[in-house]
Amino acid sequence: MVDVIIVGGGSAGCVAAATFARAGASVMVIEVGPVFLPAAGHDSRPPDLTDVRRMPIGPESPYTDPISARTTGDRHVVATRGRVLGGSGAVNGAYFVRAPLSDFDTWPQDLWDRKTVARYYNRIEADHDFGDADHHGSTGPVPVTRSISAPIAQAFLHSGVASGHRHLGDLNAPTVGDGIGAVPSNVRDGQRISMAEAYLSPVADRITVRGRSQVARLLFDGDRVIGVTGRDDDGPFVVHADRVVLAAGAVRTPNLLMHSGIGHADTLRRVGIPVVQHLPGVGAGMADHPEITITYLPRTAPDGSDRGTPLQVVLHSGPIEIRPYTSSFDHLIPGLPPMLPAIGVAHMTPDARGTVDVTSDDPFSVPNVDHRYLDTAADREALRGGIALATDILAASTVASDITDPMVGPKVSPGGSLHTMCSARMGADDDVLAVVGSTGRVRGTRGLSVVDASMFPAPVSRGPHATVVMAAQRAADLQINGD
Repeated sequence: MVDVIIVGGGSAGCVAAATFARAGASVMVIEVGPVFLPAAGHDSRPPDLTDVRRMPIGPESPYTDPISARTTGDRHVVATRGRVLGGSGAVNGAYFVRAPLSDFDTWPQDLWDRKTVARYYNRIEADHDFGDADHHGSTGPVPVTRSISAPIAQAFLHSGVASGHRHLGDLNAPTVGDGIGAVPSNVRDGQRISMAEAYLSPVADRITVRGRSQVARLLFDGDRVIGVTGRDDDGPFVVHADRVVLAAGAVRTPNLLMHSGIGHADTLRRVGIPVVQHLPGVGAGMADHPEITITYLPRTAPDGSDRGTPLQVVLHSGPIEIRPYTSSFDHLIPGLPPMLPAIGVAHMTPDARGTVDVTSDDPFSVPNVDHRYLDTAADREALRGGIALATDILAASTVASDITDPMVGPKVSPGGSLHTMCSARMGADDDVLAVVGSTGRVRGTRGLSVVDASMFPAPVSRGPHATVVMAAQRAADLQINGD
């Protein structure tokens, strides 16, 4: 028996666990992947988790949760999320860009207004470049640095500015607007710093972490959650708690809710799951940032030098984010076949909304994930414009000798940015599709809450990692202080 169970040891789960532990609660984190937790001066992480030049998410990676997801038409891709303590933040490209404060105007304004969100963004960071500015933080757990060392990043920045795009000195400024600039990264001394290092390590002696353990269902006494059941390498387990906090991500969190009887009643009955609470918004409204890549032949062969983080510069232009990756994906992701280098074109404010759905009453079955990219003409047109813009800048730079320009149409499907969110969204009591209230509490239940990106009421227009950390910190504080 513990006070709080955190389901999922990704970025949101690490933040929530540390926050509850500092408030005096006994906390257990249940993580489906392996656990490497630096403590007492000893770093047990393997090199592929610390090397910021690599993303260990390839087909043989032991640190990912591969789920087949429909993108558009009949095309499916394998969407990989982090399955290790630290979650996707332990294996990704260390992009740590804040969402514009205007994004939060659609969030519940009683607790998530612009001023509050800005204060929490400041609170989580130790910005090594702008920490002395009023709109940044210098003492938070997450180190934030910027570096432009890769030739493609330097050339793209120069070409973008020469093409008339505004140079942005700080992409995390409160009113940054469109332009091109260096990517803030959660990196220190060349190492990726996940939230396991930033948040959990300082309180490791106060938290129990169960690795390689998969939660199957939530346990209820009436409408009150009383624990979880699951399985690990030794077989089934049951853990009881006064509170359960879900942080399993925007696919696994709604999947767990549904297998625990919380979701659309008709869907649950169809697969034989007893209904605990009819919440039709569970698994609905999922958002992502669809991305198309432009491949090119470099003018000069790569020299094999250290290129730093995978993404060092981005261009924001309206709904589009253009991402010149610092190397080809086979160099960034071990286990992939040889590839040409690429530039990503991502739609950051798409109309597309997808779903997460259960396929059987087996809690360990793989959920059905449908993104529905490019279902609207507006989304297709936005990506066409982004491709044209990226191609023009790339052609004007010194790096490309030949460019492959994909056309966006019914036979071409983008991949996702792996930025899933909004699948158990926050909203008011009269919002029929709201799953949680403005503090993250699951409606119609007691002792059960959500702190990950599934609770976002609307998609943010930047990569979500910094916002996940900020929102988890805010939600955990609210749940401790009043929920």
